[in-house]
Amino acid sequence: MAFIDMPLEELRTYQPALNIPADFDTFWVSTLESARQHDLNPVFEPVDYGLKLVEIYDVTFSGYAGQRIRGWFVLPREREGTLPCLVEYIGYGGGRGYGFEHIFWANAGYAYFIMDTRGQGSAWRHGDTPDLAPDGDNAQYPGFMTRGILSPATYYYRRVFTDAVRAIEAARSHPAVDAARIAVTGGSQGGAITIAAAGLVPDLQAALPDVPFLCHFRRATTITDAAPYSEISSYLRVHRNKVENVFHTLAYFDGLHFAARSNVPALYSVGLMDTICPPSTVFAAYNHLNAPKEIRIYEFNNHEGGAYFQTLEKLNYLKRLWG
Repeated sequence: MAFIDMPLEELRTYQPALNIPADFDTFWVSTLESARQHDLNPVFEPVDYGLKLVEIYDVTFSGYAGQRIRGWFVLPREREGTLPCLVEYIGYGGGRGYGFEHIFWANAGYAYFIMDTRGQGSAWRHGDTPDLAPDGDNAQYPGFMTRGILSPATYYYRRVFTDAVRAIEAARSHPAVDAARIAVTGGSQGGAITIAAAGLVPDLQAALPDVPFLCHFRRATTITDAAPYSEISSYLRVHRNKVENVFHTLAYFDGLHFAARSNVPALYSVGLMDTICPPSTVFAAYNHLNAPKEIRIYEFNNHEGGAYFQTLEKLNYLKRLWG
């Protein structure tokens, strides 16, 4: 590993120009309004793993186009009153796995909700939610980055980001959750979804994105050869006449644009040797956020970022927020 990007002094002030489409806000308002035409219908089914300190629920709820999305919901068994809730989104290629893998935050005294990512969950942890594309699709490079990429209406992450908002609504619907105290988190792709959720749900209490993906697409696709950004450059290597079309679509999903729209307090993290989500792309989103914010910098780390060091940082942040 080596430092592949700007010096830290430049990263701290790096704020590239935004390219927010004129109909960005109306696109997302109409997308979410359409999703809410379908009954959320959250279902929490208890699952007994023989654990004594937590309750675990297998969750389903209606996401984009009313399609059923899976997740896990975990509560401390001993609790008084309603609890603040942390909603988590998963990194690229991973799925929700088993419920007993997600007991840390409940043991800290919080409600915890993790959303399965549609179509994923076969690269490093299994998932259970298929991706159905009711709006049509295009030829794509293997992976998810170019699925439906020729139009914002059909792009894969339109469905994922909508699911993310509905996951927050599902978590809020549970009687054990204090709906006014919700935070969101995730790493890499999960960090990108976290930033999007914070831009789309203004009354969250905090957003905790780690080494976030899907930020500053133009720069990311030209300074790293690493997957998953390389899926986009590989697609454009073949579809040479689609470059502006593709980046027009991606402008509706760029973390820079969601961060610039967000008023949610945030704790970011970044690895300065990150070859997958280069640090300038993370700082680009962070520096456009106008809410109260902090960033933890891991100088000699690649895409693993702070790992469990950052988990402790998030735990301490939430203790200050929620007690």
